[in-house]
Amino acid sequence: MRRQQPTLARSTEESRLNRSTVTSLYNETATRIDIAAIESLCNLFVCQVGELFEIVLSKSEGMA
Repeated sequence: MRRQQPTLARSTEESRLNRSTVTSLYNETATRIDIAAIESLCNLFVCQVGELFEIVLSKSEGMA
């Protein structure tokens, strides 16, 4: 059975986060996020932090 994708409205309502916070995360334009917001999203999606975020290096940053 296919898992239903949450909508922005549902995610905002259930996580009790500001819509602009959820929208900026969805659009990958967020420059920072509060720990409380991360905790809220982890609880909503029943996941760990590493399942929400990944670090993607830009070409100029290269690999260490």
